[in-house]
Amino acid sequence: MAGFLGRLRPVVTTRPVAHQVFALQVVIVLLLALAAAAALVLQARADTEREARNRALAVARTFSQAPGVRGALAAENPSAELQPWAEAARRASEVDFIVVMTPQGIRHTHPNPAQIGRHYIGTIGPAAEGGTVRETVTGTLGPSTRAVVPVTGPDGTVVGLVSAGITLERVSETANHQVPLLLSAAGVALGLSVLGTGLVSRRLRQQTHGLEPAEMTRMYEHHDAVLHAVREGVLIVDGDGRLALANDEARRLLDLPADAEGRAVSAVGVDPGLARLLAEGRSATDEVYVARGRLLAVSQRPTDRDGGPSGAVVTLRDTTELQALAGRADVARQRLRLLYDAGLRIGSRLDVVHTSQELADFAVPRFADYVAVDLAEPVLRGEEPSQGDPELRRVAFRGVRDDIPFLPLGELIRFSPATPQGAGFRSGRPVLEPGMADFGGWHEPDPERARRVVESGIHSMITVPLRARGVVLGVASFYRARKPEPFEEDDVALGEELVARAAVSIDNARRYTREHVLAATLQRSLLPRALPEQNALDVAHRYLPAQAGRGGVGGDWFDVIPLPGARVALVVGDVVGHGLHAAATMGRLRTAVHNFSTLDLPPDELLWHMDDLVTRIDQDESGEVETAPVTGATCLYVVYDPSTRWCTLARAGHLQPAVVHPDGRVRFVDVPAGPPLGLGGLPFESAALRLPPGSSLVLYTDGLVEDRHRDIDEGLDLLLRALTGSAGAPEEACDAVLRAMLPERPRDDVALLIARTRALDAGHTAAWDVPSDPSAVAAVRSAVTRTMAGWGLEEEAFVTELIVSELVTNAVRHASPPIRVRLIRDRTLICEVSDGSSTSPHLRRAATTDEGGRGLFLVARFAERWGTRYTANGKVIWTEQPLPDGRRAGGR
Repeated sequence: MAGFLGRLRPVVTTRPVAHQVFALQVVIVLLLALAAAAALVLQARADTEREARNRALAVARTFSQAPGVRGALAAENPSAELQPWAEAARRASEVDFIVVMTPQGIRHTHPNPAQIGRHYIGTIGPAAEGGTVRETVTGTLGPSTRAVVPVTGPDGTVVGLVSAGITLERVSETANHQVPLLLSAAGVALGLSVLGTGLVSRRLRQQTHGLEPAEMTRMYEHHDAVLHAVREGVLIVDGDGRLALANDEARRLLDLPADAEGRAVSAVGVDPGLARLLAEGRSATDEVYVARGRLLAVSQRPTDRDGGPSGAVVTLRDTTELQALAGRADVARQRLRLLYDAGLRIGSRLDVVHTSQELADFAVPRFADYVAVDLAEPVLRGEEPSQGDPELRRVAFRGVRDDIPFLPLGELIRFSPATPQGAGFRSGRPVLEPGMADFGGWHEPDPERARRVVESGIHSMITVPLRARGVVLGVASFYRARKPEPFEEDDVALGEELVARAAVSIDNARRYTREHVLAATLQRSLLPRALPEQNALDVAHRYLPAQAGRGGVGGDWFDVIPLPGARVALVVGDVVGHGLHAAATMGRLRTAVHNFSTLDLPPDELLWHMDDLVTRIDQDESGEVETAPVTGATCLYVVYDPSTRWCTLARAGHLQPAVVHPDGRVRFVDVPAGPPLGLGGLPFESAALRLPPGSSLVLYTDGLVEDRHRDIDEGLDLLLRALTGSAGAPEEACDAVLRAMLPERPRDDVALLIARTRALDAGHTAAWDVPSDPSAVAAVRSAVTRTMAGWGLEEEAFVTELIVSELVTNAVRHASPPIRVRLIRDRTLICEVSDGSSTSPHLRRAATTDEGGRGLFLVARFAERWGTRYTANGKVIWTEQPLPDGRRAGGR
């Protein structure tokens, strides 16, 4: 038993107190229930045996005294008379046997007739002498409790004996019939006891929170330690107004005596107002009372609201000590909020001046009454400031009043080292000027203005350098006027944090400005700075770069290229992407178009060469992972001939051009759509149309018609409406189109080219068909001389006659007919000799002994330019000669 309890003890002691109490109570109740059940069973058995003995005695006596028994015993055959009576009596009395016998114990009756005549088993001596026998004996029917009584005659002699008995088996059955009832009662009692124990344990668990005894002890020790360690006074007052508990902080705040616990609160020296609150026991929250010269915030809660004992719990806080802490915490919270808001509101745009103004606008009046921001001059250009004397330009200012005589915006200021601005810019550290009225150097470079500033009420200043990535970009000056207290060191730290956030944004804007200027400079250098002089077209153009958020520059481009024969090529293209790479790629493509145009190729063939070039460029740059491909660039190439008014067009993935007729009608030109440059595999096709003089060709990029708020079809319809009726000057037409088509800040580059056609009249051209005969050369020279005289170009006639003579002679000798000569008087004098051969002439230098071979050499020496152009039926050799300004022709 001791070993079992020893093993049980660790299990029990590791359980919470409520669980231990519950387990012990259940065990006790179970043992009591088992003991009670056993006692009840034993008592039932004892009562049953006693009742059996009493019944046996009563039955025996009753039968012995029954009438006729005495006479039957004296009869000749007693068994015959007594056996039926005995069995009837046995069944009626519910005993197991009634035996009538002689005084010597010979049976006359027995439930088993076979036992009649045999000797009785049991004690009969006392009964034979007139007494009574009560015993438990094992007889023929098994163990039984029985009684033996005498049957006396009239003279008192014993004439027979009567025994009645009940077997112990029947006694057990009777007792066993009571056991279920007893056990049920015991079970009900056990259940009620366990339920009551459970309720008690639950209440105990609620009170102890399911803790073990060691934990309760430790918790009590901890609570006691915490109670006396907190910086808040705690009092417990009972229902009689006596102080039940006071922690160390409460004793300190109220200066309580050592024996205060157990005494009435009014008798421990508590101030009357507080003592009255404690005596009343009412609820209170942060009510302020003066106690021992301290300002206490008192909170009180009654303890009897949830069935607890009467009384109250009181907490005391010393607000005289917390007030300073709360003030400092509030200041810190305000400063953190200020810095957080500054991060949200400063730096919304990548613009140096705008960001500086955001700093000034934010700081007034939250941090200062006046703020001025001065930046180094190179910063405004996107460069880093140089070392040396700071020349700062005032870029931002904000104040609570506008009549203070500060230096104006845009002023270039040279701060000396004696000024806070100069010292801060050179050292990179903030400078505090708590008393500006002392004029300790800050008044330079304008003492008179400084005196008026002080007279206006400004008395304190902080200058903080704008420092980012180790570079000082400028200074921010904060002034205080309305608050009488000067700036302190804490304000300097806050100003540094505020300026540091703005300085990063300003530096980002500076770096963006530098990159944007570089990209814009590159793009401007790659785009046409001025349109070339020519008489074929009256051209107006517009180029708008993308908004700053999309890179500032892009790959849209345009060009106007004079061609031989007074013709002009118009080009518009678009490179995918934005930024420096797109601009550089645009420059490469524009240069390529210029180079290919010098070959005087048809538009479709020129685009074929461009496509091949773009493919090679992408292949050469395929190893550069960060380089965007050129594939996908688009181009529209148009050639206009003012002498014939024919316009030839071809496009590579570009939008169709529009034509505005002189009567105001507008339509898109149906130019076969070729693939974008670089895709390859598909041919380019050209279209040709003849335009009346005064028609306008409109070339544009997709940025003009595409927008996120509309699809391209809507944009094209809008372009047609904007061009309708715009048959006036191209400049006016460009302005009208841009006003109608573009939002305030376009998301993509826009290139627009509007060219109004002109035509050369017959008086400025002359042409002759030449027979394939050397003798015809003289006639052509004479005709050229007469034409030159008619144009007033007698001085140029000799050279022209020489050029025509050499070219016609070569055509007659080496080419095939038809041969034709044409003179065009334009800004230059153009001479064209066409033939039916595709063989290109070759310029060579003849030796001194050669008889010929000097014709093209002379042509190249006397002409400003010359070249060969191939046609569908042969070739054209052309030359250009300069003309004086007064003798040039104009188009119409």
